[in-house]
Amino acid sequence: MQFKSGDFATAPTVLEIEGLEVSLPPSSGLPPVLQGINLRIRKGETVCLVGESGSGKSVTSLAIMGLLPKDALAVTGGAIRLSGTELRSLTPGQMRALRARRVAMIFQEPMTALNPVQRVGDQIAEVLETHTPLDGAEIRKRVTDVLEQVHLPDVERIARSYPHQLSGGQRQRIMIAMALVLEPELLIADEPTTALDVTTQKQILSLIAELQARHGTAVLFITHDMGVVAEIADTVCVMRHGVLVEQAPVNQLLRNPREDYTRALLKAVPSLVPRAARPEPTQPPVLQVRALDKTYGGGGLLRRRPETRAARGVTFDVAPGRTLGIVGESGSGKSTVARCIMRLIEPTAGEIRLRGTDIAGLSRAGLKPHRRHIQVVFQDPFRSLNPRWTVGRSLTEGPLNYGTPRSEALRQARELLALVGLPEDALDRYPHQFSGGQRQRIAIARAVAMKPDVLVADEAVSALDVSVQAQVLDLLADLQNRLGITIVFITHDLRVAAQICDEVIVMQKGEVVEQGAAAAVLANPAHPYTRALIEAAPGRHWDFANFRALAPGAAS
Repeated sequence: MQFKSGDFATAPTVLEIEGLEVSLPPSSGLPPVLQGINLRIRKGETVCLVGESGSGKSVTSLAIMGLLPKDALAVTGGAIRLSGTELRSLTPGQMRALRARRVAMIFQEPMTALNPVQRVGDQIAEVLETHTPLDGAEIRKRVTDVLEQVHLPDVERIARSYPHQLSGGQRQRIMIAMALVLEPELLIADEPTTALDVTTQKQILSLIAELQARHGTAVLFITHDMGVVAEIADTVCVMRHGVLVEQAPVNQLLRNPREDYTRALLKAVPSLVPRAARPEPTQPPVLQVRALDKTYGGGGLLRRRPETRAARGVTFDVAPGRTLGIVGESGSGKSTVARCIMRLIEPTAGEIRLRGTDIAGLSRAGLKPHRRHIQVVFQDPFRSLNPRWTVGRSLTEGPLNYGTPRSEALRQARELLALVGLPEDALDRYPHQFSGGQRQRIAIARAVAMKPDVLVADEAVSALDVSVQAQVLDLLADLQNRLGITIVFITHDLRVAAQICDEVIVMQKGEVVEQGAAAAVLANPAHPYTRALIEAAPGRHWDFANFRALAPGAAS
């Protein structure tokens, strides 16, 4: 799946950054956020900017676009030139005219970047109305053309749709269409594939490469996914604490990284090779799911809605202290199964036996004694933690609700913070005072506070940097070894599944198409869909931890 690679030494320079410095207000007394950034991108070249959260990647992109938050950050030194035009010398009005026409940006989450109450076709048309003299008929033709270029089906229907009526991959294609409709010289893509499953991600990366080749666009691609870097980059720039610590052509950087930080980033990338199999369990299953169905839609007061069977006949067992992975694309039904197991939604049919008791049909009152035995960790801890509660209150709420004395609950909370690697004074702080990885540790501690038998992790590491992701995966493995917790791990990342799972279930369109030991399913997949998922995994031909390609020609 290597999309492109070329020699750009003679190509004209599109973006040139020299000595860029971005600072907080002088009253903060803090050092610059960006220090002495030097960066060059040529016509048709893809430069990947990588680094952990807080390294300065997105600040760099916002400085280029002239979108730094006012009164919070400001460019205080250096030059930003776009095809020779010094952007720092432009007025706000000139920068607005330049955006979209000469430089455009794709954001990570299209649902927040798109207007939820405006049809997507009208949103693309608005770009043309703002920046071109085209009349209505010409604008409609351009909108249709660009929707066809991004390979959307039934473009007339898509153009009339609102963002919520489209899938995540379709919304991201709309964002790409909006960004490229005026054929800008520079495209900035800020984590545009992070939340997408591997097959959709492959399609989006291929689409960007195709349109880039057609228009000769220079691309600045911001990502923490080294697999994506291996597929699309011509040049890689590694950032840390606001400084560019290493720049090199992609093959050189992946094979021979100079800096310890770069080597650490690469070593943190999980391998697609499944972990060594553990001894078969001898204890009876703690969680048994039998013929689980979930159907949405059906009858209504005024009209009957079409039925959608989100899960069909799902059956599996999980033994104590084991990890079951449920993998598949968006819409495959994996999160539906997780929410049914948790009884966050009601299953339509089937059994969910937790420690021998079928909880599928229990009332809310009947379910309460069992809730403490099955806990969940969601993808976004900032949304799942109450921002107005201290960490201490979040960690003690569950035990207090089940009758634990306050002094004992606080003592356990302190022990849990130590267990997940956070200081004791975190009890008195709020979620916004922690990094994303630390918040996820807090969310895990909150779940473990209930001493559950089963922990459901729904995409719990998908939004984290590779190094933080590795730390959280190690934490889950450590907690499992210490406490004997059973984990149901929902993920679209096959690398993560390979590193943490004992058994794997592969779901497609609500059905289980393959299941078995992780080593067997991921190393020798039997079903064509499983093989397609593995083929789509970015960077699968690279052994990042050992700085080498796995097959001849894989890196070319």
